[in-house]
Amino acid sequence: MRSLVAAAALVAGSALGVAAAQQPNNDAVAWLQRIYTATDQLSYTGTFVYQRGEQVDASRITRIVDAAGVRERLEALDGAPREIVRFNEEVKCYFPETMTVKIDRQADTRPFPAIRGNVLELTKSYRIRKAETERIAGYDCQAIVLEPKDNLRYGHKLWADISTGMLIKAKTFGERQEAVEQFAFTQLQIGGKIDKEQVKSRFAGKGRDWHVERSSMVAADLASGGWLLGVLPPGYRKVTEMKRNLGATADVGHIVVSDGLAAVSVFIEPMGARAASVPPGLSSQGAVNIFIRKFANHLVTVVGEVPAESVQLIANAVEYHQPQ
Repeated sequence: MRSLVAAAALVAGSALGVAAAQQPNNDAVAWLQRIYTATDQLSYTGTFVYQRGEQVDASRITRIVDAAGVRERLEALDGAPREIVRFNEEVKCYFPETMTVKIDRQADTRPFPAIRGNVLELTKSYRIRKAETERIAGYDCQAIVLEPKDNLRYGHKLWADISTGMLIKAKTFGERQEAVEQFAFTQLQIGGKIDKEQVKSRFAGKGRDWHVERSSMVAADLASGGWLLGVLPPGYRKVTEMKRNLGATADVGHIVVSDGLAAVSVFIEPMGARAASVPPGLSSQGAVNIFIRKFANHLVTVVGEVPAESVQLIANAVEYHQPQ
């Protein structure tokens, strides 16, 4: 599912208007803004590969943006069949081998690169510059490099179609400048006539025995329940907070922390039987690091495509104060 999660982050979206002419390193930052806007606003269909270490997965994606909003369908082409279908904020994940469909509503549906604030904020944590031009999947692309100014975030290199700004390839670099993951389109159609049948699920309506798991979310003030964030790593700030119903677990607090580009999720789950069985500590899945901490009779799980030090620092910033 890692490739599906990465692609879901890539294709979800809401645009952000920024006057690039007001930013330092105008040309490179303007390109970054153009990539973000194009990835959010364009319709496209294509096949891409996602690589993490020795693992390589292929997926097919179709996205249509029109007056009704955003519709997407993402299908894994390798391994067990699985599919993600999205219409605006509603996301359905189909797992036909287990006849399970997971339904969620997501408020923060932004494309990669998911800029969460003014582009100017990114220049505080990253050096942004133009690199070479290269031909990828039949498109002439401009490369943009984001180099972190410390060891609390990853570096990125993005390749965008010169004509449209569409993101064609992206690579993420770890603390030792090694490539920890990348994706690239191998075939892509940008715009033009795209059949709406391509964004419809091929599993929906087939069989009546689907096990449906629904997750829900509502805006929340977690501080009123005693949960606060203390001192965060430099450059990171709280973006939003909510409560979620994740499967059978209700009232899970969810805080999103970001440095303007990288996003980190903080989940605060009551210590039920499931949470009690989860071992604390650090684990990794490619570029994603996960740190679990048991605290105040809750399970605090921090997940993000950031270095291990960052998720651990954010987890340790979670505080609980007994409400008065």
